[in-house]
Amino acid sequence: MTEFKKGIFNAAKSIYSSNRGSIIRTIIYTIGHFIIAITCLMLISDVSFLIALTDAIVEPIANSIWYFILDKWWTSRSAQKAV
Repeated sequence: MTEFKKGIFNAAKSIYSSNRGSIIRTIIYTIGHFIIAITCLMLISDVSFLIALTDAIVEPIANSIWYFILDKWWTSRSAQKAV
């Protein structure tokens, strides 16, 4: 493994270990959002599975980034109040 790859791996490992709870909740939320969005689009808008899948992937990715930021802010505020 090159030094560059080692650095990326170690940085990712550090980010994951310091944000594990938020990352796991974000992943679970995102998977659920994919399923819900596909189902709603197919039932309400009567679009094909591929169109629903495309929309259901793009929009939740933006939402998951927003949720991660919100969760980090929320937990930092909760930790400040506990002190």
